Amino acid sequence: MIYVNGIKRLAAVIIIFVIRIYQKLISPLLGKNCRFYPTCSEYSVLAIKKYGPFKGSYIAVKRILRCNPFNEGGYDPLS
Repeated sequence: MIYVNGIKRLAAVIIIFVIRIYQKLISPLLGKNCRFYPTCSEYSVLAIKKYGPFKGSYIAVKRILRCNPFNEGGYDPLS
């Protein structure tokens, strides 16, 4: 079990690292366009930290798919 937990932890660290690079390098170029608070990228980091890399990524993708012109957005905390 230690090996599996180590792989999950490594996967989470890598995914969060990629999200942080996006937040620092790409997101400022795109401007403030997020419909939700917290932003989709911050929501993704929170989901991965709380639920792990696999379920957290699934939750993050569901949130990103909701970010469209047909959704008002607003405050959407991680539950």
